[in-house]
Amino acid sequence: MSSTIHDTSRAARSARAARPSSTRRGAGPHERQQRRMFWPFTAPALIVYAVLFLAPVGYALWTSFYKWDGMGAMQWRGLRNYQVLFQDPAFRTSLVNTLEMMFVGGAVTFAISFALTLVLREMRGRLFARSVLFFPCLVNGMVFGIAAGFLFSPSGPVNEALHFFGVTTPPKWLSTDNLLPMVMGTLIWTATGYYTSIIMAAVDQIPEYLYEAAELDGANAWQRFRHVTLPCAWDVISVCAVLWTVSSVKIFELILLFGGSSSAYPPVSSWNTALYVYTEAFPQATVPRMGMATAAAITSLLLVTVVTLVLRRLMRRDPIEY
Repeated sequence: MSSTIHDTSRAARSARAARPSSTRRGAGPHERQQRRMFWPFTAPALIVYAVLFLAPVGYALWTSFYKWDGMGAMQWRGLRNYQVLFQDPAFRTSLVNTLEMMFVGGAVTFAISFALTLVLREMRGRLFARSVLFFPCLVNGMVFGIAAGFLFSPSGPVNEALHFFGVTTPPKWLSTDNLLPMVMGTLIWTATGYYTSIIMAAVDQIPEYLYEAAELDGANAWQRFRHVTLPCAWDVISVCAVLWTVSSVKIFELILLFGGSSSAYPPVSSWNTALYVYTEAFPQATVPRMGMATAAAITSLLLVTVVTLVLRRLMRRDPIEY
Protein backbone atom coordinates (compact mmCIF):
# COMPACT_ATOMS: atom_id res chain seq x y z
CA MET A 1 0.00 0.00 0.00
CA SER A 2 2.81 2.40 0.93
CA SER A 3 4.64 1.59 -2.29
CA THR A 4 1.51 2.43 -4.27
CA ILE A 5 1.21 5.78 -2.52
CA HIS A 6 4.89 6.44 -3.10
CA ASP A 7 4.52 5.68 -6.81
CA THR A 8 1.48 7.95 -7.05
CA SER A 9 3.22 10.88 -5.37
CA ARG A 10 6.27 10.41 -7.56
CA ALA A 11 4.08 10.44 -10.68
CA ALA A 12 2.40 13.64 -9.46
CA ARG A 13 5.80 15.30 -8.91
CA SER A 14 6.88 14.25 -12.39
CA ALA A 15 3.71 15.72 -13.90
CA ARG A 16 4.26 19.01 -12.07
CA ALA A 17 7.86 19.09 -13.23
CA ALA A 18 6.81 18.48 -16.83
CA ARG A 19 4.19 21.23 -16.68
CA PRO A 20 5.25 24.45 -18.46
CA SER A 21 6.61 27.16 -16.19
CA SER A 22 3.98 29.61 -17.49
CA THR A 23 1.27 27.27 -16.17
CA ARG A 24 2.94 26.76 -12.77
CA ARG A 25 3.80 30.39 -12.13
CA GLY A 26 1.14 32.14 -14.20
CA ALA A 27 1.29 33.45 -17.73
CA GLY A 28 4.47 35.09 -18.92
CA PRO A 29 4.70 38.79 -19.80
CA HIS A 30 4.45 38.11 -23.52
CA GLU A 31 1.30 36.03 -23.07
CA ARG A 32 -0.25 38.63 -20.75
CA GLN A 33 0.48 41.31 -23.33
CA GLN A 34 -1.19 39.23 -26.02
CA ARG A 35 -4.29 38.86 -23.86
CA ARG A 36 -4.44 42.61 -23.23
CA MET A 37 -4.18 43.34 -26.96
CA PHE A 38 -6.87 40.81 -27.94
CA TRP A 39 -9.93 43.01 -27.48
CA PRO A 40 -8.46 46.26 -28.90
CA PHE A 41 -7.67 44.44 -32.14
CA THR A 42 -10.78 42.26 -32.42
CA ALA A 43 -13.41 44.69 -31.11
CA PRO A 44 -13.62 46.82 -34.32
CA ALA A 45 -14.13 43.71 -36.47
CA LEU A 46 -16.72 42.33 -34.05
CA ILE A 47 -18.59 45.65 -34.04
CA VAL A 48 -18.68 45.77 -37.85
CA TYR A 49 -19.82 42.13 -37.94
CA ALA A 50 -22.56 42.80 -35.40
CA VAL A 51 -23.81 45.91 -37.24
CA LEU A 52 -23.71 44.43 -40.76
CA PHE A 53 -24.76 40.84 -40.01
CA LEU A 54 -26.12 40.15 -36.53
CA ALA A 55 -28.35 43.24 -36.39
CA PRO A 56 -30.02 42.57 -39.81
CA VAL A 57 -30.49 38.90 -38.90
CA GLY A 58 -32.08 39.88 -35.61
CA TYR A 59 -34.37 42.37 -37.37
CA ALA A 60 -35.34 39.75 -39.96
CA LEU A 61 -36.10 37.25 -37.18
CA TRP A 62 -38.27 39.83 -35.43
CA THR A 63 -40.07 40.69 -38.69
CA SER A 64 -40.75 37.01 -39.41
CA PHE A 65 -43.25 36.95 -36.53
CA TYR A 66 -45.41 39.69 -38.07
CA LYS A 67 -47.75 40.18 -40.98
CA TRP A 68 -46.37 43.20 -42.82
CA ASP A 69 -46.47 44.61 -46.32
CA GLY A 70 -43.32 46.66 -45.82
CA MET A 71 -45.14 49.98 -45.49
CA GLY A 72 -48.15 49.84 -43.18
CA ALA A 73 -48.68 48.68 -39.63
CA MET A 74 -47.26 45.38 -38.45
CA GLN A 75 -49.64 42.70 -37.15
CA TRP A 76 -48.32 40.06 -34.74
CA ARG A 77 -48.65 36.48 -36.01
CA GLY A 78 -46.11 34.59 -33.95
CA LEU A 79 -45.14 31.25 -35.48
CA ARG A 80 -48.08 31.36 -37.89
CA ASN A 81 -45.81 32.56 -40.72
CA TYR A 82 -43.62 29.48 -40.33
CA GLN A 83 -46.66 27.19 -40.27
CA VAL A 84 -48.03 28.73 -43.46
CA LEU A 85 -44.54 28.64 -44.97
CA PHE A 86 -44.16 24.87 -44.69
CA GLN A 87 -47.73 24.37 -45.88
CA ASP A 88 -46.99 26.33 -49.06
CA PRO A 89 -46.23 23.95 -51.98
CA ALA A 90 -44.07 26.63 -53.62
CA PHE A 91 -41.79 26.82 -50.59
CA ARG A 92 -41.55 23.04 -50.27
CA THR A 93 -40.56 22.84 -53.93
CA SER A 94 -38.03 25.63 -53.43
CA LEU A 95 -36.56 23.86 -50.40
CA VAL A 96 -36.21 20.57 -52.27
CA ASN A 97 -34.57 22.32 -55.22
CA THR A 98 -32.16 24.09 -52.84
CA LEU A 99 -31.17 20.79 -51.24
CA GLU A 100 -30.75 19.22 -54.69
CA MET A 101 -28.43 22.02 -55.78
CA MET A 102 -26.53 21.77 -52.53
CA PHE A 103 -25.93 18.01 -52.46
CA VAL A 104 -26.27 16.76 -56.03
CA GLY A 105 -24.61 19.83 -57.54
CA GLY A 106 -21.91 19.73 -54.87
CA ALA A 107 -21.21 16.03 -55.41
CA VAL A 108 -20.82 16.52 -59.17
CA THR A 109 -18.72 19.67 -58.73
CA PHE A 110 -16.27 18.07 -56.33
CA ALA A 111 -16.12 14.83 -58.32
CA ILE A 112 -15.05 16.82 -61.40
CA SER A 113 -12.68 18.94 -59.27
CA PHE A 114 -11.01 15.81 -57.87
CA ALA A 115 -10.68 14.34 -61.36
CA LEU A 116 -9.14 17.56 -62.65
CA THR A 117 -6.79 17.67 -59.66
CA LEU A 118 -5.70 14.12 -60.41
CA VAL A 119 -4.96 15.06 -64.02
CA LEU A 120 -3.51 18.52 -63.46
CA ARG A 121 -0.92 17.39 -60.95
CA GLU A 122 0.57 14.99 -63.50
CA MET A 123 0.62 17.36 -66.48
CA ARG A 124 3.30 19.87 -67.41
CA GLY A 125 1.15 22.84 -68.44
CA ARG A 126 -0.92 22.79 -65.29
CA LEU A 127 -0.46 26.49 -64.51
CA PHE A 128 -1.96 27.47 -67.86
CA ALA A 129 -4.73 24.89 -67.48
CA ARG A 130 -5.57 26.21 -64.03
CA SER A 131 -5.84 29.73 -65.41
CA VAL A 132 -8.23 28.55 -68.10
CA LEU A 133 -10.35 26.66 -65.57
CA PHE A 134 -10.47 29.66 -63.26
CA PHE A 135 -11.55 32.07 -65.99
CA PRO A 136 -15.35 31.47 -65.63
CA CYS A 137 -15.08 32.67 -62.02
CA LEU A 138 -13.99 36.10 -63.24
CA VAL A 139 -17.19 36.61 -65.25
CA ASN A 140 -20.47 37.55 -63.63
CA GLY A 141 -22.99 34.73 -63.48
CA MET A 142 -25.58 36.85 -65.28
CA VAL A 143 -23.40 36.72 -68.40
CA PHE A 144 -23.57 32.94 -68.44
CA GLY A 145 -27.31 33.01 -67.85
CA ILE A 146 -27.84 35.34 -70.81
CA ALA A 147 -25.43 33.36 -72.98
CA ALA A 148 -27.05 30.02 -72.11
CA GLY A 149 -30.51 31.47 -72.78
CA PHE A 150 -29.31 32.52 -76.24
CA LEU A 151 -27.46 29.28 -77.04
CA PHE A 152 -30.23 26.92 -75.93
CA SER A 153 -33.27 28.87 -77.12
CA PRO A 154 -35.57 27.00 -79.57
CA SER A 155 -33.98 28.80 -82.52
CA GLY A 156 -30.53 29.13 -80.93
CA PRO A 157 -27.17 27.87 -82.22
CA VAL A 158 -27.36 24.56 -80.34
CA ASN A 159 -30.66 23.52 -81.91
CA GLU A 160 -29.53 24.79 -85.31
CA ALA A 161 -26.42 22.63 -85.06
CA LEU A 162 -28.56 19.63 -84.11
CA HIS A 163 -30.80 20.28 -87.13
CA PHE A 164 -27.69 20.34 -89.31
CA PHE A 165 -26.69 16.88 -88.07
CA GLY A 166 -30.15 15.47 -88.74
CA VAL A 167 -31.88 15.83 -85.36
CA THR A 168 -35.38 16.89 -86.34
CA THR A 169 -36.80 17.22 -82.82
CA PRO A 170 -34.09 18.63 -80.53
CA PRO A 171 -34.74 18.75 -76.80
CA LYS A 172 -36.58 21.70 -75.34
CA TRP A 173 -33.63 22.84 -73.28
CA LEU A 174 -35.39 25.71 -71.52
CA SER A 175 -38.69 23.98 -70.89
CA THR A 176 -40.11 23.77 -67.39
CA ASP A 177 -38.88 20.20 -66.92
CA ASN A 178 -35.33 20.94 -68.07
CA LEU A 179 -34.90 24.37 -66.49
CA LEU A 180 -33.48 23.23 -63.15
CA PRO A 181 -30.95 20.80 -64.71
CA MET A 182 -29.82 23.59 -67.06
CA VAL A 183 -29.32 25.95 -64.13
CA MET A 184 -27.45 23.28 -62.20
CA GLY A 185 -25.26 22.45 -65.19
CA THR A 186 -24.29 26.10 -65.62
CA LEU A 187 -23.63 26.41 -61.91
CA ILE A 188 -21.37 23.34 -61.91
CA TRP A 189 -19.48 24.59 -64.95
CA THR A 190 -18.78 28.00 -63.39
CA ALA A 191 -17.88 26.63 -59.94
CA THR A 192 -15.67 23.67 -60.88
CA GLY A 193 -12.68 25.80 -61.88
CA TYR A 194 -12.91 27.83 -58.68
CA TYR A 195 -12.76 24.84 -56.35
CA THR A 196 -10.17 23.08 -58.50
CA SER A 197 -7.90 26.11 -58.18
CA ILE A 198 -8.28 26.16 -54.39
CA ILE A 199 -7.60 22.42 -54.07
CA MET A 200 -4.62 22.66 -56.42
CA ALA A 201 -3.18 25.46 -54.28
CA ALA A 202 -3.26 23.04 -51.33
CA VAL A 203 -1.77 20.24 -53.44
CA ASP A 204 1.17 22.48 -54.35
CA GLN A 205 2.12 22.59 -50.66
CA ILE A 206 2.40 18.80 -50.32
CA PRO A 207 6.07 17.70 -50.23
CA GLU A 208 7.17 15.93 -53.38
CA TYR A 209 8.93 13.17 -51.45
CA LEU A 210 5.56 11.80 -50.32
CA TYR A 211 4.59 11.20 -53.94
CA GLU A 212 8.02 9.77 -54.71
CA ALA A 213 7.78 7.35 -51.80
CA ALA A 214 4.28 6.27 -52.89
CA GLU A 215 5.50 5.79 -56.46
CA LEU A 216 8.43 3.68 -55.27
CA ASP A 217 5.95 1.51 -53.37
CA GLY A 218 4.13 0.87 -56.65
CA ALA A 219 1.16 3.21 -56.16
CA ASN A 220 -0.58 4.33 -59.34
CA ALA A 221 -2.00 7.81 -59.94
CA TRP A 222 -5.35 7.05 -58.27
CA GLN A 223 -3.67 5.47 -55.24
CA ARG A 224 -1.34 8.46 -54.87
CA PHE A 225 -4.36 10.76 -54.99
CA ARG A 226 -6.28 8.67 -52.47
CA HIS A 227 -3.49 8.08 -49.95
CA VAL A 228 -1.41 11.25 -50.34
CA THR A 229 -3.31 14.10 -51.99
CA LEU A 230 -6.70 13.60 -50.33
CA PRO A 231 -5.47 13.25 -46.71
CA CYS A 232 -2.94 16.09 -46.98
CA ALA A 233 -5.43 18.49 -48.59
CA TRP A 234 -8.39 17.41 -46.46
CA ASP A 235 -8.58 20.63 -44.41
CA VAL A 236 -8.81 22.73 -47.57
CA ILE A 237 -11.40 20.38 -49.05
CA SER A 238 -13.56 20.71 -45.93
CA VAL A 239 -13.39 24.51 -46.23
CA CYS A 240 -14.41 24.23 -49.90
CA ALA A 241 -17.39 22.10 -48.87
CA VAL A 242 -18.52 24.85 -46.49
CA LEU A 243 -18.05 27.50 -49.18
CA TRP A 244 -20.15 25.47 -51.60
CA THR A 245 -22.89 24.98 -48.98
CA VAL A 246 -23.17 28.72 -48.44
CA SER A 247 -22.95 29.72 -52.11
CA SER A 248 -25.44 27.09 -53.34
CA VAL A 249 -28.22 28.64 -51.26
CA LYS A 250 -27.60 32.10 -52.71
CA ILE A 251 -28.14 31.17 -56.37
CA PHE A 252 -30.57 33.71 -57.71
CA GLU A 253 -29.68 35.45 -60.96
CA LEU A 254 -29.16 32.24 -62.96
CA ILE A 255 -32.67 30.99 -62.23
CA LEU A 256 -34.18 34.40 -62.88
CA LEU A 257 -32.39 34.78 -66.22
CA PHE A 258 -33.03 31.24 -67.42
CA GLY A 259 -36.73 31.11 -66.73
CA GLY A 260 -37.87 34.69 -66.28
CA SER A 261 -38.90 37.41 -68.64
CA SER A 262 -39.93 41.02 -68.41
CA SER A 263 -43.47 40.05 -67.43
CA ALA A 264 -43.19 36.82 -65.45
CA TYR A 265 -41.06 34.99 -62.92
CA PRO A 266 -39.58 31.56 -63.69
CA PRO A 267 -41.90 28.58 -63.11
CA VAL A 268 -42.18 27.45 -59.51
CA SER A 269 -40.61 24.08 -60.36
CA SER A 270 -37.25 25.83 -60.82
CA TRP A 271 -37.32 28.04 -57.72
CA ASN A 272 -34.95 27.82 -54.80
CA THR A 273 -35.35 29.46 -51.40
CA ALA A 274 -33.58 32.66 -52.50
CA LEU A 275 -36.02 33.17 -55.36
CA TYR A 276 -38.94 32.33 -53.08
CA VAL A 277 -37.84 35.09 -50.69
CA TYR A 278 -37.60 37.51 -53.61
CA THR A 279 -41.06 36.70 -54.98
CA GLU A 280 -42.63 37.07 -51.53
CA ALA A 281 -40.95 40.40 -50.89
CA PHE A 282 -41.47 41.79 -54.42
CA PRO A 283 -44.58 40.14 -55.91
CA GLN A 284 -45.90 41.24 -59.27
CA ALA A 285 -49.63 41.46 -58.68
CA THR A 286 -50.21 41.03 -54.95
CA VAL A 287 -49.29 42.80 -51.74
CA PRO A 288 -45.75 42.10 -50.46
CA ARG A 289 -45.57 39.63 -47.60
CA MET A 290 -42.44 40.67 -45.76
CA GLY A 291 -43.19 38.42 -42.81
CA MET A 292 -43.28 35.35 -45.04
CA ALA A 293 -40.20 36.49 -46.92
CA THR A 294 -38.16 36.94 -43.74
CA ALA A 295 -39.45 33.64 -42.35
CA ALA A 296 -38.20 31.90 -45.50
CA ALA A 297 -34.86 33.73 -45.21
CA ILE A 298 -34.45 32.68 -41.57
CA THR A 299 -35.27 29.09 -42.52
CA SER A 300 -32.59 29.20 -45.22
CA LEU A 301 -30.10 30.57 -42.72
CA LEU A 302 -30.89 27.79 -40.26
CA LEU A 303 -30.55 25.23 -43.07
CA VAL A 304 -27.10 26.52 -43.99
CA THR A 305 -26.04 26.62 -40.34
CA VAL A 306 -27.12 23.05 -39.64
CA VAL A 307 -25.58 21.63 -42.81
CA THR A 308 -22.33 23.52 -42.16
CA LEU A 309 -22.08 22.23 -38.59
CA VAL A 310 -22.78 18.67 -39.72
CA LEU A 311 -20.20 18.94 -42.51
CA ARG A 312 -17.55 20.28 -40.16
CA ARG A 313 -18.30 17.47 -37.74
CA LEU A 314 -18.22 14.71 -40.36
CA MET A 315 -15.12 16.05 -42.12
CA ARG A 316 -13.08 16.66 -39.00
CA ARG A 317 -9.69 14.92 -39.18
CA ASP A 318 -6.50 15.02 -37.18
CA PRO A 319 -3.96 17.32 -38.85
CA ILE A 320 -1.17 15.64 -40.80
CA GLU A 321 2.34 16.84 -40.07
CA TYR A 322 5.03 16.41 -42.70
